[in-house]
Amino acid sequence: QVRLVESGGGSVQAGGSLRLSCAASGIIFASATMAWHRQAPGKQREWVAGVTSGDSTMYADFVKGRFTISRDNAKNTVYLQMNSLKPEDTAVYYCKAVSRSGYAYWGQGIQVTVSS
Repeated sequence: QVRLVESGGGSVQAGGSLRLSCAASGIIFASATMAWHRQAPGKQREWVAGVTSGDSTMYADFVKGRFTISRDNAKNTVYLQMNSLKPEDTAVYYCKAVSRSGYAYWGQGIQVTVSS
């Protein structure tokens, strides 16, 4: 059974930083593409950043230069370092894993709140 557990969320003032972690189990982590998505109240879930099994990274335009995604295959963990946070970054952040065979798995989500 695949399990993704996010941690590191919380409340921060605008301009601050947070680092999210997502620990994976039950999946061949090194072969998976990992991503972070988010969903703000009243809005659709949107993709934030992704990292491939080959360690290539991609970002949504609205986080480029502020967020950094990384992975540690030895720890089966993906990270999202979020700097220069803005109130519009407030959302529930979800970790997603896509296996080599194409199956997608989601974490339960974690709240990030940025106050002005």
